Amino acid sequence: MTALVRSEGIYLFDEEGNRYMDGISSWYTTVYGHRHPHIVDAMKHQLDQLDQVVFSGFTHEPAVLLSEKLAALLPVGQQKLFFSDNGSTAVEIGIKMALQYFHNQGQPKTVLMALNDGFHGDTFGAMSVSGLSVYNGPFEAHLMQVERIEVPRQDNIQGLIDHLEARLSDRPDVAGFIYEPLVQGAAAMQMHEAEHLDQILAVLRKHGVLLIADEVMTGFGKTGTLWASDQLQVKPDIMCLSKALTAGALPMAVTTCTQQIYDAFYSDHTAHGLFHGHTYTAHPLACAAATAALDLAVDPEVVQRRKNIEVMQAAYATKRAGHPQVARIRAKGVIMALDLAVEIPRYGSFRDTMYRWFMDRGLSIRPLGATLYLMPPFITTAEELQQMHDLFDQFLDEIPQLM
Repeated sequence: MTALVRSEGIYLFDEEGNRYMDGISSWYTTVYGHRHPHIVDAMKHQLDQLDQVVFSGFTHEPAVLLSEKLAALLPVGQQKLFFSDNGSTAVEIGIKMALQYFHNQGQPKTVLMALNDGFHGDTFGAMSVSGLSVYNGPFEAHLMQVERIEVPRQDNIQGLIDHLEARLSDRPDVAGFIYEPLVQGAAAMQMHEAEHLDQILAVLRKHGVLLIADEVMTGFGKTGTLWASDQLQVKPDIMCLSKALTAGALPMAVTTCTQQIYDAFYSDHTAHGLFHGHTYTAHPLACAAATAALDLAVDPEVVQRRKNIEVMQAAYATKRAGHPQVARIRAKGVIMALDLAVEIPRYGSFRDTMYRWFMDRGLSIRPLGATLYLMPPFITTAEELQQMHDLFDQFLDEIPQLM
């Protein structure tokens, strides 16, 4: 365990004076670097105005400004926002929206669908739609009813389409389908193509299934567009956002939806309302941080630096594709991931060896079993990213001695 005392830009500093490059943006949050002055200044200014108030019976300018700015950037159709605290709660709310949408209309649709090996969070609804038993094993007897399908690929797409057509025609009881568009993060950065996912989404929409895009990890520019859903023809009905929403400055999440979904809850009947609330919903400081972060998300200089990282990551993936220690390598946006040509458990001694090897050389990453990946902050320079790539090269060369 390393005790940190300070952070700045892409760097973390421990109590012994060591410096580490943050190669994964602290779990995909600090995409503009740590303590970005624009975000820090916005939070300081807000602290002088309003710190916290219950977001029930009250509203405030930070929430209004954030809502207006975020709504203008969302994919076509996303018009309403619901605030919460983190990625898991964003997913919980999305699931509840989908189920209650049909309940309010007297339609008994109680089944959810999800992709194999997806990960959507650690609360019970989010665990239910997640497919990684390494996290959910002790709780599986208590989870919701979920049907899973394979991740769509060239070799299985027609079979998936046929399966969904038959299943949904036979029993129209599926309320929602949740998916991580283009990249499944916790599944070791597994990637799929927009054209194949689009075909699946089109079938589901035809049968009235609500589409829930979990962009907690993929959102805010990491896949090459502001939203991974921007690369898809079929847009979501519901979106789940968190992590880089505030650039890691404070916990916050937003679940967004279409006007059609919102209208199913807008009623004189109290029971039709979405009864979900958190103490820190729309926290003014978090709203200020998120609004400042959105400024950076569309700043031309930040966008250009992000594109430079994308080019370097893609070039590195091409360069290392034939390395004897690399079973598979891939890149999407700022994300680059490689699978080592070794069989090791997801959590085990060699995973710890890899983690410590990189930390000892000044790079913080989080190996997922035999998968190493980089998702650096968008402000990372070419020289800094090259240092990260050089360390990956050095590690690949030393694997035989480490095993």
